[in-house]
Amino acid sequence: MNKLRIGDLTIETPIIQGGMGVAVSLAGLASAVANEGGIGVISAVGIGMTVPGYRKNFQEANKTALRNEIRKARLNSNGVIGVNIMMAVSDFEDLLRVALEEKIDVIFIGAGLPLRKPSAIATDLLETTSAKFIPKVSSARAARIIFRHWSEKYNRIPDAVVVEGPLAGGHLGFKKEKVNEPENTLSSIVNETVQMLSLFEQIYGTEIPVIAGGGIYSGKDMFEVMNRGAKGVKIGTRFVTTYECDVSDSFKQNYLSCSSSDITIIDSPVGLPGRVIKNDFVGQIQAGKQKPIKCPWKCLRTCDVKNAQFCIAEALFNAAQGKFTNGFSFAGTKAYLANEIITVKETFNQIINEYFHAQETSILRPYEYQ
Repeated sequence: MNKLRIGDLTIETPIIQGGMGVAVSLAGLASAVANEGGIGVISAVGIGMTVPGYRKNFQEANKTALRNEIRKARLNSNGVIGVNIMMAVSDFEDLLRVALEEKIDVIFIGAGLPLRKPSAIATDLLETTSAKFIPKVSSARAARIIFRHWSEKYNRIPDAVVVEGPLAGGHLGFKKEKVNEPENTLSSIVNETVQMLSLFEQIYGTEIPVIAGGGIYSGKDMFEVMNRGAKGVKIGTRFVTTYECDVSDSFKQNYLSCSSSDITIIDSPVGLPGRVIKNDFVGQIQAGKQKPIKCPWKCLRTCDVKNAQFCIAEALFNAAQGKFTNGFSFAGTKAYLANEIITVKETFNQIINEYFHAQETSILRPYEYQ
């Protein structure tokens, strides 16, 4: 298994832990993953909800919480720490600024195409930072738009790209009817993106790693997608059922007790489909029941607060705290495979062993992996 190299940054084990909000992947999980040689990722979305009294000033709470979580992760790890920031959040630039001020190693940018240039303050920080910028996309076309725009406007390109397929948990970059179409498999999107980026690699004389995510749970999944050109993988769901994950025990037990038929797709107030684990709350919203919303601040630009059926941030935060009467958990398609809570170290060992077993199998039966 080769190391993942992103510019001058070397990741010993090419596993990136997915940034899961709200309050699912914080300093506890991120530092544990970083200690195993992967990239530990703190999710910035709705992170301020962990601060008492956040409703008084949600924007300040988000900045305070993100700064605190980055510092806690640094105290517990000397490894590579990243943050995941959604373009769709109203305070994207504030969160970006905090991450840069705290000298974060990697910034993953999702839920939108990062084309707009940040404000003057953020731009000053960008000129001196060593942080790696990695957009998340759901197609080779989206990656091409971003790389071409950065190249033409800023004379630079992102340091890598995450390709997220339709089997991911949480908000999806696909329309409902497109999720199961053959051309949208993760392997095919990875392959297309690798080929597309070869031109930019030639122009800039550097390798641009493609990181695959969405539905990757086992080392076998990892081997197969890396056999299609990915240099690393992003795994979220499997790390939920670890002791170090920052959610409540009830959240983890929700994964352990679910079946494949419990994992479904709902319409999120932010205008995207989301993959979740069914419960009574999910049943109620699917039946059209309106859940009262007390929005302290429009945290997501794309959220239609006046017509929203429920608050996605509150639902996710409630679930993270184990309050499933008024919430639900996001989960990938393979969440039902979880059968025990183990440590992050044990999880890494399992994935790596599964990877090498798949590699050995490919030598014996090579045509299965073409």
